[in-house]
Amino acid sequence: MRWRFRLLLVLLVLLAVARAGQMAVRQSYDGPGAGAVNATVVVPPGSVNQVAESLAKAGVIAHPEIFRAAVWLTRERGPLRAGEYLFPAHASLREVLRILRAGIEVQHQATIPEGLTGQQIADIINALPVATGRVDPPAEGSVLPQTYDYVWGTRRALILKRMQAAQQTLLVKLWAGREPGLPLSSPSQAVVLASIVQQETPLEADMPKIAAVYENRLKAGMKLQADPTVIYAATGGRQSGGTGITKADLRLDSPYNTYVHAGLPPGPICSPGEAALKAVLHPADSDALYFIAAGDGSRRSVFSRGFKEQLENIKRFWGQQN
Repeated sequence: MRWRFRLLLVLLVLLAVARAGQMAVRQSYDGPGAGAVNATVVVPPGSVNQVAESLAKAGVIAHPEIFRAAVWLTRERGPLRAGEYLFPAHASLREVLRILRAGIEVQHQATIPEGLTGQQIADIINALPVATGRVDPPAEGSVLPQTYDYVWGTRRALILKRMQAAQQTLLVKLWAGREPGLPLSSPSQAVVLASIVQQETPLEADMPKIAAVYENRLKAGMKLQADPTVIYAATGGRQSGGTGITKADLRLDSPYNTYVHAGLPPGPICSPGEAALKAVLHPADSDALYFIAAGDGSRRSVFSRGFKEQLENIKRFWGQQN
């Protein structure tokens, strides 16, 4: 009888220990984690031991051995994925494993403003953090300016390829819906003219009007006389805006100098945005042949149909005539 009592006592003790162990495991798995603050951690490809070390070093977990055990016990839920992850403060072990297995990586942004040259775009891409490799300057006008997401370890060449694919996709769509009768024979010519319009004004409302001026000039056989093309020629293609021009620049014998050569330049002078592309394919209904910046801080443009009116506007807004 006494041995039965002792056996019962031992079983009760073992049951209590098991329950305590179960509670401890559950607390370790579902309870608040060790991370005091949000932590971004790069988890490189490797063994579970290496992953545990990375997380412990970042303070996300306190006990690598418990982490390794949890990975093994839940192995049917999938492998751990390398990448850059954001772990919330006090993330439980369950949440940490969910993030690693779902591959919910930190998103970085690459922003390409409108109006940059290929060299300027390459400089931005090559300076992107956590991306890999380098790129050469892309073909002028081949990138669609906007913001692109990417993750840790993405090749910069792949980011650039996405930017160029986005431009081609948009251009095909816009060209198909263009207005009839434009003095543009191909999508590439549309990009060339849009690159000039992009540099002439930051105001989307003025872009179709400026596009109309240049398209009217093309139809009339007039020289475009666009200052941004002179800047592009004078700087050897490094930039196409943001600086003044001299009389010597205006005489520069470059195919990009539209004061010297008639028609469109041989290629774009920057990467135009969607608004500029739409403007040249849907220009304003206007017979204007000239425009100037108002010079009043509004950045708006003032348009005229004849050269005499243009001179009057110059005198009115700038107080002098050329």
